Amino acid sequence: MFRKSRVLSPHWYRLPVVRSRERVIHFAIRVAAGISLLITIGIVAILLSQSILFFGNAEVTLRSFFLDTVWQPLIGRFGIVPLLNATVMTSLIAVLTAMPVGLCVAIYLSEYASERARAILKPTLEILAGIPTVVYGYFAIAFITPLLRILFGIFEEHAVQPYNTASAGLAIGILILPLIISLIEDALSAIPNSLREAAYGLGANKLQTSLQVVVPAALSGIVAGFILALSRAIGETMIVALAAGAGPNFTFNPLKGAETITGYIVRISGGDIAYNTPDYNSIFALALVLFLATFILNLISRRVVSHFRESYNE
Repeated sequence: MFRKSRVLSPHWYRLPVVRSRERVIHFAIRVAAGISLLITIGIVAILLSQSILFFGNAEVTLRSFFLDTVWQPLIGRFGIVPLLNATVMTSLIAVLTAMPVGLCVAIYLSEYASERARAILKPTLEILAGIPTVVYGYFAIAFITPLLRILFGIFEEHAVQPYNTASAGLAIGILILPLIISLIEDALSAIPNSLREAAYGLGANKLQTSLQVVVPAALSGIVAGFILALSRAIGETMIVALAAGAGPNFTFNPLKGAETITGYIVRISGGDIAYNTPDYNSIFALALVLFLATFILNLISRRVVSHFRESYNE
């Protein structure tokens, strides 16, 4: 009886080296994941600890913090409503401005644009994404606000103030435009060509296929892009710090100035405030509110994607 010999790979002597490298790579990946997790835990711990100090003050209660419409730390009024209202206004203006434009540009890039047009538009969008946000803030002050004054200045009751949430929201809309275009274009490009070919076979033209077949099929990605852009707009700092206003103001008029949460954090952080005072600790409570808001938006985005996700076979 002859024993069957085992055929060895010509590179059998390299297997231990390859396996050791794979172990090193796996270890490095785990370390990187652990570091990111520890950083997140550290941020949450700092926000919670400082927020507990803020809410432990006798002048602050949860009821007054979330329901009071006045934010004046000097007299002990810590109502987040004016700051939250200005934050929501600027974010909604930004998203409602950027979303239609971004959707149209994404449809053009995905369904209509030639390779030459893509080669021109893609770098342009990357330039918009790379401009510092402080430049957008001065752009809002120097260009958008005078333009709004030309459009609405003729109405005395709607006079545009030098600092207003409308100009800040429009500037943020320009800022998040590349993000929206990129996310929606990826969602549209992921739709199989078999759906487009089926629509053409039924007699649909290019526009009908794009709007009635491709866009509904990519609805989950479009909605997720909308929510992620909203969370990006909520966290924007420099534009609102420069263009929105430097004082809390509970108003629903976007042509008037009103300070947002991030704008207040920037103003207080750069001021001369004693450590461990209610005014100082309030910035951590406001930062915790922003963190929870963006966290909830990300959860909603993931839920929407998982709910509307559909599998297509090529």
